[in-house]
Amino acid sequence: MPHLPYMKLILITTPVPFAGEIPLVCQLLELGLETLHVRKPGFSYREMRDYLNEIPLPYHRRLMLHSHHELAQEYQVKGLHFPEAARTGTANMPKQQLLFSTSFHTLEELQQPQPLFDYAFLSPIFNSISKEGYQAAFATADLEHALQCAKLPVVALGGVSMDNLAVVREMGFAGAAVLGAVWQAVEPVRVFEELQRQTA
Repeated sequence: MPHLPYMKLILITTPVPFAGEIPLVCQLLELGLETLHVRKPGFSYREMRDYLNEIPLPYHRRLMLHSHHELAQEYQVKGLHFPEAARTGTANMPKQQLLFSTSFHTLEELQQPQPLFDYAFLSPIFNSISKEGYQAAFATADLEHALQCAKLPVVALGGVSMDNLAVVREMGFAGAAVLGAVWQAVEPVRVFEELQRQTA
């Protein structure tokens, strides 16, 4: 089998904070995590600022914010994520050096021009680990064809784990986003390191 191109590994935070989260996040960043999506839908502006303040400054450039986007004017983050409901808001947001990402849930969306976005999540690819009842939504052949015609890099989300990472790569995704596979693991650091090796 020919060597396949490097596939990006993205980690998404749990929606609700948990004890010991920040030290664990910092450990994973120290181990080389390149992109952490900070998704805390229940956080107030102050709670988000407090969260960012606990992460060392050199790592801020690896953070993608899902909410309180105005903090990008104060913190040197990597970029901003716009879920489907907030996608229209990108037109009013100064991009400057920031990356913009979004979320898609249909293959048709991949075929539409997306000039403002640098990459997009597509989900659910597999049965979700963190969301009960969130089932895989696409046939493999349809996915592969859609990815070949996609207008921007597409990252697989939903049920991604060590067991199916090779499939994600073979289907043609530009990256893999993980959540439950790491945070629900008994040894999250070990699982992350293995995922990191698999995507190198």
